[in-house]
Amino acid sequence: MEETTIVYVSLSLIFLLLCSKLLFQSKKHPQNLPPSPPSLPIIGHLHLLRTPIYRFYHRLSQKYGPVFSLRLGSRLFVVVSSSAVAEECFTVNDIVLANRPKLIAGKYLGYNYTTVSTSSYGDHWRNLRRIGAIEIFSSSRLNAFAAVRKDEARRLLVSLSRDSRREFVKVKLKSMLNDMTFNNIMRMVAGKRYFGEEVTNEKEAREFREVIEGTFRNGGTGNRADFLPVLNWFGGYEKKVKKIGKKLDGLLQKLVDEHRWMKQENNGNGSMVDHLLNLQQSDPDYYTDEIIKGLMLADTMCRVAQPC
Repeated sequence: MEETTIVYVSLSLIFLLLCSKLLFQSKKHPQNLPPSPPSLPIIGHLHLLRTPIYRFYHRLSQKYGPVFSLRLGSRLFVVVSSSAVAEECFTVNDIVLANRPKLIAGKYLGYNYTTVSTSSYGDHWRNLRRIGAIEIFSSSRLNAFAAVRKDEARRLLVSLSRDSRREFVKVKLKSMLNDMTFNNIMRMVAGKRYFGEEVTNEKEAREFREVIEGTFRNGGTGNRADFLPVLNWFGGYEKKVKKIGKKLDGLLQKLVDEHRWMKQENNGNGSMVDHLLNLQQSDPDYYTDEIIKGLMLADTMCRVAQPC
């Protein structure tokens, strides 16, 4: 009985401390914020959210104007529905709004907020962006892989032609296009196919596909614990993301080590990893394995989300 009482008292004290902390923070920063609906303590406007979210925002803009604010738990949002204000935000004041929020996924899937998609604006982010523009996404680098893209398109057409010989058959074109896109990416990044024919290591390919899928599923959007940190103690989201991040890092490190060995044997394949390892030789202090893995991950996620 005494142990149960101690547990309840401890939980009550923790809850009160969290409440007082959030209230103190909200009073500490009396910003000149845009108008917003009435909110509740702790959760803010979370209870108001409705789907589809764009219609919910539209209804609020009709009442509060083209710029309004929402507090979703511990995070502040400013919603802009005017094209003129949006242009001012992302052209005139783009540097002011360039920082990224510190989400749980960014810590474990973004190498502790050091990738181009998770790091805040500063020298490091500018360097990553420069590397991406000059060394990875430049016209010359993309043109160098034109043969890879043509080969993957040819393989898709051959597969469709093979299916057409069986008269009327149902074809899942979406999955075939996804496979082609992923093979394109991985051949450019690491010189390997992970779907279909000529998969050199089926186990590695399956693990990589599963990890990338898990990264998309858990890293693409925020979790409720990102807005209410107390929920981080329940549900196991952080533990799951940490596990995915560890597995992802192991697979990426394996690719880096493999290409480093191939370069030593003068057997590189001209992939993105080979190019980054060349840069590592010229500037080892900056192009660490962690930076290379972060660039590999950013390139893979970018192209899968929106093929370049």
